[in-house]
Amino acid sequence: MHTVWKGSISFGLVNIPVKLHAATEDHDIKLRQLHKACNAPISYKKVCTACNEEVQPDDIVKAYEYTKGKFVVLDAEELEKLKKENEDKAVEIVDFVKLEEIDPIYFERSYFLAPDKGGSKAYALLRSALGQSDKIGVAKIIIRQKEQLAAVRVFKDSLVLETIHWPDEVRNVGEVPNLPEAEGVAGKELDVALLLIDQLTTPFDPTKYTDEYRESLMELIEAKKAGKETVTVTERETPAATTATDLMAALQASLEKTGTKKKATPKKRPAAKKKQA
Repeated sequence: MHTVWKGSISFGLVNIPVKLHAATEDHDIKLRQLHKACNAPISYKKVCTACNEEVQPDDIVKAYEYTKGKFVVLDAEELEKLKKENEDKAVEIVDFVKLEEIDPIYFERSYFLAPDKGGSKAYALLRSALGQSDKIGVAKIIIRQKEQLAAVRVFKDSLVLETIHWPDEVRNVGEVPNLPEAEGVAGKELDVALLLIDQLTTPFDPTKYTDEYRESLMELIEAKKAGKETVTVTERETPAATTATDLMAALQASLEKTGTKKKATPKKRPAAKKKQA
């Protein structure tokens, strides 16, 4: 597994060297955009909105737009220093809470925590303590230049770190439009709904659920491949880069070719002189 982050997690005086690995992966089918006329992939360029010129990566700086059209430019060195100062800090578990006290709306992404060199014993200690106490640890961590609130919990034989949205990142439910009043629910209807829920209640088994759209899309793609319903990308011919020697050879060949053409061109015969009477 690719290491996303490397550091340490501490609770009390216990320090655990750990590595962070993404616990989930995206299986979405990526579809490319092609030009309908020639089946060539569509490319996207970074263009300056003022001078309308394509911009190279070295000419791009990061900035914060504090009001419309006004920016504070941040140097790459400043951002790197800030990142280094914070990432070097150990992640400290500041509180222990029950998992059910955190609504699922706060959870963002899951990462596996693996013990780094010399951290196996302390790792096993924290895993056992969390398992027996039925608690999770609340901590802070910086990932990809963003400070995250996180929950450290046990998942099977591993510790898992779940990043959590900050309170101000979860929108106010009062802003949701057209929410009905509770008084509009009839007693008999509620009884039937509760009975239906009871009949459909079952232990959660994630393996019984499948992405039917993705499976259907792959079936369609495979069927088109089998039926030879494919297109070939039309690539534009581009001249190869030339060295000084190649350039001189190309010039010489062009010169010789031009000379040959000139030699092959028939010369006009001079007009015949009129005989004098």
